[in-house]
Formats: sequence, C-alpha cells, structure tokens
Amino acid sequence: MSSSPESVVAASETVLVRQAVILAGGQASRLRPYTDRLPKVLVEVAGRPILQHQVQWLAAEGIQEVVISCGYLAEVLKAYVAANRLPLRVRVAVEDEPLGRGGGLKHAARQLPYPGERWVGLNGDILTRFSLRDLASRHVQRCASATVAVTPLKSPYGVVELSDDRVTRFSEAPVLPHWINAGVYLFEPEITGLLPDLGDHEDTTFPALAEQDRLTAYRINGYWRGVDNAKDLRTASAEITASGWLSTREAA
Repeated sequence: MSSSPESVVAASETVLVRQAVILAGGQASRLRPYTDRLPKVLVEVAGRPILQHQVQWLAAEGIQEVVISCGYLAEVLKAYVAANRLPLRVRVAVEDEPLGRGGGLKHAARQLPYPGERWVGLNGDILTRFSLRDLASRHVQRCASATVAVTPLKSPYGVVELSDDRVTRFSEAPVLPHWINAGVYLFEPEITGLLPDLGDHEDTTFPALAEQDRLTAYRINGYWRGVDNAKDLRTASAEITASGWLSTREAA
C-alpha cells in the first residue's frame, strides 16, 4: 500500500469528495437537559449549534451536499435547516425507527445525490478540524474501500507513574499509546450496500473489511473533540472560543 511522495501529491490534486452523511439519530440522553427539546446536532457549542461547526468545516474541505440521518426530534432539525442559510446543501433523511449507526449511515447514503461517488460519514456529536482532502488523497493512494479517521486516546484521569512502588510523577490526563475511532469515515460507493440495514457498522461491516485488507486508518493531525456530556460541552466551548475560529471567516 506504499507509494512515492509524488503520487500522494498527484492524488491530492485529483481526489474529489463532494458529499457527506451526518449521523444524528440518537436521543443523546447523557446531554440532557440540553437535548430535551433539541436534537444533539443543534446543541450549541461556543454560541452556535454543533451542526454549524460541522458544515462550516465540511464546506471548507470541498463538500457540497450533506444528508443528515435523524430520528429523535427530526421535525425540529428540518425546521432549523429550512430556516437557516448554510454553506452547503443540507437535507434531512428521517429514520422512522432507530436504525443504529450503521443503519443510519446506509439510510442517508441512499439519498445522496451522487450514488456513484465516494462519500464522507460523520458522527453528529464531534467537532474537528483537519485536512479532509489529505485523508481522501491517502485513501485513494492506498486503494482502500473505506478509511476511518483515528485520534489519540486521552486518559480521562490523571495518571500516577511508578518505579516499583515509588511515585515518580503525576500526569494530568495524558495522551495514551492507543488510537480511537474519531467518527469520520471515507467510503467508496460500493460500501453503502455493505452497511447493515439495522445495527452498528463497527460490529459488522468494519470487521469484514479489515479481514479483506480493505479498511485503512488516517491519523488526525488537528483538533478533535467528542461531545458526549455536559463536561465535554463546556470543554469544547472553551477550546473553540480560544481557537479564534469564530472571529474570522467562520463567523460569517
């Protein structure tokens, strides 16, 4: 799967990804009361909905069309999309019943406008900034069927470092030598049919692709934060406010 730097550059100049799916089907009970009346993607971080942060990033990376798979409070999301000017075209695919993450991806992907083209999958509860174009170029370079973005695992606790029974150091929430699924994927069009109608792609599709050597990873070199609870919400708001993203063109 290796290639020369020249081929990577060439791939980055020709790779086109212009459509994405955002997963927003869950009830996000761990974010209550914020999600009592709003779907998770409309919960505000640093003064604007998570969805706004996501579509700003996707549009900056060349995405033109987004389909959101939503079940819980879908009408609220549809009303928001209709009433707000977004930097790309957004449509809502309503799940009549909970389909799971894999089923939600498949349900929405079937409504993408370019069924013969590769597409991005994105969890609706993450905030990130990295080069999606670079991910796409490496995906093509490796001839992958699917690529999953990964991010370093950060300990939720402070770590006590020991030498025998002597304490040598305290490390507050260090980065651990492991990688976790960042909730950003790039799929070739044939993967849509391999996703489960109901259930999780990590339990079905991904293990099968890995066994066939068709699944690759992309290490994120940039910002990433999952928003799963109120503490994550406060942390993400502080990080994004400090980043300065909202003070320039992204505030438009």
